[in-house]
Amino acid sequence: RKALHPASKAKHFCKGHAKAIRKVILGLLCVAYLCYFAAACWLNFQRALPLVVMTALVVFFMCWSLFQKHCGAKVLQLLRPCRKCFLKSWPWLKWLLCVVLLGGLVTWLVLDTSRNPEQLVSFAGFCFLVLFLFACSKHHSAVSWRAVFWGLGLEFLLGVFILRTTPGIQAFQWLGDQIQFFLSYTTAGSTFVFGSTLVEEVFAFQTLPIVVFFSCVMSILYYLGIMQWLILKISWVLQVSMGTTPTETLSVAGNIFVGQTESPLLIRPYLADMTNSEIHAVITGGFSTIAGSVLGAYISFGIDAASLIAASVMAAPCALAMSKLIYPEVEESKFKGKENIRLSCGEERNILEAASNGAAASVGLVANIAANLIAFLAVLEFINAALRWLGEMVDIEGLSFQVICSYILMPVAFLMGADWADSPLVAELLGIKIFLNEFVAYQQLAVYKKNRLSGLEEWNGSQKQWISERAESIATFALCGFANFSSIGIMLGGLTSLVPQRKSDCASVVLRALLTGICVSMLNACLAGLLHVPTEVSDCTTFLSNTNFSSTSYAMYTCCKQLFASSVLGENGTLSFTGSWAGVEDSVLCLVQCCGHYNHTACAG
Repeated sequence: RKALHPASKAKHFCKGHAKAIRKVILGLLCVAYLCYFAAACWLNFQRALPLVVMTALVVFFMCWSLFQKHCGAKVLQLLRPCRKCFLKSWPWLKWLLCVVLLGGLVTWLVLDTSRNPEQLVSFAGFCFLVLFLFACSKHHSAVSWRAVFWGLGLEFLLGVFILRTTPGIQAFQWLGDQIQFFLSYTTAGSTFVFGSTLVEEVFAFQTLPIVVFFSCVMSILYYLGIMQWLILKISWVLQVSMGTTPTETLSVAGNIFVGQTESPLLIRPYLADMTNSEIHAVITGGFSTIAGSVLGAYISFGIDAASLIAASVMAAPCALAMSKLIYPEVEESKFKGKENIRLSCGEERNILEAASNGAAASVGLVANIAANLIAFLAVLEFINAALRWLGEMVDIEGLSFQVICSYILMPVAFLMGADWADSPLVAELLGIKIFLNEFVAYQQLAVYKKNRLSGLEEWNGSQKQWISERAESIATFALCGFANFSSIGIMLGGLTSLVPQRKSDCASVVLRALLTGICVSMLNACLAGLLHVPTEVSDCTTFLSNTNFSSTSYAMYTCCKQLFASSVLGENGTLSFTGSWAGVEDSVLCLVQCCGHYNHTACAG
């Protein structure tokens, strides 16, 4: 007892001064981080720029939280007269704002599309899809136009920021690069378990371990409360601007990061009392986005990471808006005006248990992905074989599921902004996504992208080997969602296990939610087509003059096509060049090298 007496006193001292000790430890950690931060900036500020941005964001939100806690009520009291004045002026002010925004949109469209008129097709497709959903609305007179216009406005602003502004492009490109770099750590674990040969050569061992790793990381972020904090901030923005209830908004915001069955878990205590419109919004949010766990798998295919992240972020406000357009609220929600909705947290006791549970939970998802791929690809092959046989009976060669989809959905693909030549392939991808799943569709899109980047000929006989960069971008956004017929069972199974008493309500709205989810992805694709800026090689003469023609690339293909178009064969057999190639010494040599890789009439001479 005497030996344990000092330890007992120390324990009582720590318990009695726990708050002071915690503050001292946090203070020491802050001082240590400040020293590290100052050293990193002093040694190489450019290298430390991401650290500066992250630190600035953390400091801003911490200061904002302290400001709200200590000064929020006082500031609101001071601003009360301004708020009253604003509310009094709002009836006429909102119409003025609408006129200004509409005028700005028309002016921007005229100026922006004057250089690329094909962008207007995407805008027309966007308007057509919104009108189509309104025509399918369950209660036309009850539509909340505030939610619709704010949701579409937020989607458009996010699209402009991500796809057109330099900070947005750089931020999301950096974020995509970091995610790709982060996911590369999966190789360490999968190589140890399966061996380097299997990981490098077999799809299952190359892609599916990424799902395990990502699920583990997401579980840790939930345990630390980072995901809950992020979801709450995003949902607050959507709720304040669109006027939706906190429960449905939280669920849709959560779908940016988690899957269609995990997101309802965030609002599990409230599901039983939600209206049919709110349940429809929850299901639509699940169908309109993809889970963070499979995001890594699609990136590993070679799909652009920044586009996938942008599509998931843009889908949240659009899903909520279109949900309220096609299934407006006609009941009195129990959660209207309620601010304090608590997010459910995990039951893990430490970070190691959270990591272990996340990895274990992914086993079912990995098995489900593998089983679905085997089943769907086998069924697709069987359907194609049956269709080929039926087609041959009436002298129709090459009839397949993809061919049927390309004809049926071709007008939709064209309305989204794909060129008419690319529309059959984009329509084929859409059909695979809707009737099978997006995993198989993204695999096929990755093949087209690989062919384009490799510099293959666009046409191999009558078969198109790749689609344009613009069509690729449109397809990436259009496929980014779980809206397919196989997801109906997954969604109904997940929701009815949480609230069995609402099974009939869920079943009554799920098909309408599926249609909405499909259209949300297409609306995102229309915006991607409207805002797409083609990348071009600035100087093809310099590029080809300094290129090693041992291998091909998309830049080489583009410049060779430009060179072919510039070549003119005279009546006496002399070869001349026009445009930027006129007077270039290496033009003939470059033409010979291009003819070694690509076929063109200019090569015949």
